[in-house]
Amino acid sequence: MFRACISSGKALHIPAFHPKSHKFYQHNSSATLGSQATKRKGLRNKKINIRNTEKRLKEQEANRPSVVLGTRPSEEETKWKNCYLAKVLVNEEELTSTTELHPTQFSAGTINLPSQLGFGVDEAEKEMLFDDLPRVTAELEKVNRKIETVAMDRRMQSERLWAGRKEETDDEIVDKEVRKANLFAKALDLRNANAAGIAFENRRRIIMAFSTPENPFDTGRTEVQAALLTYKIRKLWNHLVTFKRDVGNRRALRQLIHDRAKLLRYLKGKDRDRYETVLERLALEPEAVEGELVV
Repeated sequence: MFRACISSGKALHIPAFHPKSHKFYQHNSSATLGSQATKRKGLRNKKINIRNTEKRLKEQEANRPSVVLGTRPSEEETKWKNCYLAKVLVNEEELTSTTELHPTQFSAGTINLPSQLGFGVDEAEKEMLFDDLPRVTAELEKVNRKIETVAMDRRMQSERLWAGRKEETDDEIVDKEVRKANLFAKALDLRNANAAGIAFENRRRIIMAFSTPENPFDTGRTEVQAALLTYKIRKLWNHLVTFKRDVGNRRALRQLIHDRAKLLRYLKGKDRDRYETVLERLALEPEAVEGELVV
């Protein structure tokens, strides 16, 4: 048989002996080729799955909310500009874009007021400073003028100095108080304030906006503290974007971010409704303040 196979030129398949099972098995080259093809297909599918996973992770990373700003990169412009905190703060571009004054009619007369008053002047203070004060001052001036006229007339009625003196009329007294009020309005213009003055005005607005009506200046309220920290974080972030070599303030930024997250976690455990409300008012995503924050 062996000679017949050699003479015919056919391959002779001799069964191999397996040492562990003590059995003969038959070589099968087609099965070996099939297993190699399966391995190659598995490796190809593995590479495709790895690429898809990397792509998905990159997309998730690109769309993940910023730990610093609290918003997603694609929503930063619209969400921040439309949030409550951004509307409360002073718009410095709009503030410095014009020097126009707005004529406003009060009981004493017309007073030109700036678009934004600084130094803690709200509607109540504006009414008192530009309506009540000029009117009351003019009335007092009229009364004092009459008293002075009577007293001086008695003592100096025969002297030339008093004879040539011109007395102010009531209208002139009122006009003088209106001019004073106009000068005072220019001094109170927020455009005259420096960076520290604008920061003070922003903090005052935040405290009043995020406090309760029962206590309009509640600096210890959690929402007020979170809003103040968000304002500081954004201000410091803009500074670090401009001055990238300022390494010293990076630690301060990280500390502010963790302080804000700690406050918001406390508020979440205390009152979930207040927590969700303040996140929306500050333009913060839950993923930006929950879990482990890597800054």
